[in-house]
Amino acid sequence: MKNKLRSVPAWWGMVLLSVTLLAGCRKETDLVEPTTTTTTAENQTINKWILENMREYYYWNDKIPASPDLTLAPSDFFDSILYSYDATARPDGDRFSWIEENADDLSASLSGESTTTGMEFMLYLRSAGSTNVIAQVLYVLPNSPAAAAGFKRGDIISKVNGQTITTSNYVSLLYSGGTTFSFGLAEVQNSTLVDTDLTRSVTATVFQANPVFMDSIYTVGGKTVGYLVYNQFVPAPNNSNGSEYDDQVDAIFSNFKAKGVNELVLDLRYNPGGYTSSSANLASLIGKNVDRTKVYFREEWNSTLTPYLQQEYGDEFFIQRFVTKSQNIGSNLQRVFVLTTDGTASSSELIINGLRPYMTVTTIGTTTYGKNVGSITIVDDSGNIKWGMQPIVFKSFNSLSQSDYSTGFTPTVEVQEPLNLQPLGDVNEPLLNEALYQITGSRIARRGVAEPNRLPALGSSIQRKAGGGRMIKSLPTFKPSTL
Repeated sequence: MKNKLRSVPAWWGMVLLSVTLLAGCRKETDLVEPTTTTTTAENQTINKWILENMREYYYWNDKIPASPDLTLAPSDFFDSILYSYDATARPDGDRFSWIEENADDLSASLSGESTTTGMEFMLYLRSAGSTNVIAQVLYVLPNSPAAAAGFKRGDIISKVNGQTITTSNYVSLLYSGGTTFSFGLAEVQNSTLVDTDLTRSVTATVFQANPVFMDSIYTVGGKTVGYLVYNQFVPAPNNSNGSEYDDQVDAIFSNFKAKGVNELVLDLRYNPGGYTSSSANLASLIGKNVDRTKVYFREEWNSTLTPYLQQEYGDEFFIQRFVTKSQNIGSNLQRVFVLTTDGTASSSELIINGLRPYMTVTTIGTTTYGKNVGSITIVDDSGNIKWGMQPIVFKSFNSLSQSDYSTGFTPTVEVQEPLNLQPLGDVNEPLLNEALYQITGSRIARRGVAEPNRLPALGSSIQRKAGGGRMIKSLPTFKPSTL
């Protein structure tokens, strides 16, 4: 079969969930309009491959135009056949499908491997009405180039390569594919942002991010509180057939269980998604009275493909069940606290939605992104077509058939992050502090010392990067004659 889904090891499970901003995830392909017959012919070959697969797998395949323009550049053609979201005309439309010119780069990004400095940041206008921009560092990956350069959470970048960051140049300065950066820093002095003379130079490298960022146990108010910062649902490094990262999560919960953890704070504020097998693994460590007989979530596919999938694989194809885990701490929990922002998406939201039927899920922070649909990776295994695409192919529902978060989960308790960021895991950090207050009824530290950051936000590096926020499913190889 020439055109089939990317083969993914079985242990990666069924699906990868993620999210992207409307303009964020797809990389620029730098294609030009075809000027020769050869270029047009190449485009038509690629576009026919795109169209064939989209008509089979796309969730909204009944909305694809009957006679699309096959002469377009592939990225433009792909966009032209999408049932694109429009707040008025198509509020149920597609916000998430995308295509990549290089399928190998796509695969790597889904496993947390990318060319990066190793720090993620949020972009803000320097002040309301200003055209100047700052980048606030959200976290720094251990052993990354940014860590070696001395960057830490809360650092504020105001210049790149000597240029002040503005609304007109931040994309070219930060996202144009360059690898060598000289960052000029600012700091908050008396509630005012002030530029400093401090600069740090960083060279981006190909780096494999470990999504298991940190864990802690706190003994407060007679409670033993487990805390996990988890930044992407990835089971193992790129090109690995193992489960290294899932195993690390298992080991953390084994320790939680041994130490008698009876309250849990799951920090997903910067987690844009990932493989649903890893999401199911984590949920299976948390859920109360869950095992492999209980439904974590189910999928709804298009009406063309559903009958074939049912006949070929049975109804279980559409169901992701929990996993029976010896490290599960659910018997000690009545609830779970999840820390959220608008960077919390897909597999992260699946955790919230999937656990709701089994226990109380209290969210703290700001409204999540809102992505209740999933995609598959499609490539041409013949090697003739180098492109890879990630179309939305299903919608997800929990065991109570709930899928009501396309606009995100509104937090149970709203807490905004401040401009002066405390380290993750610090009990003074506002979101964690609020969770500990909800657990104990007493303030570990006085809340309100750090004022919320009210600067207008422009988005984050997490939301822009490929692999940020998708729900992707690996399928058995289809027989061409049956499609």
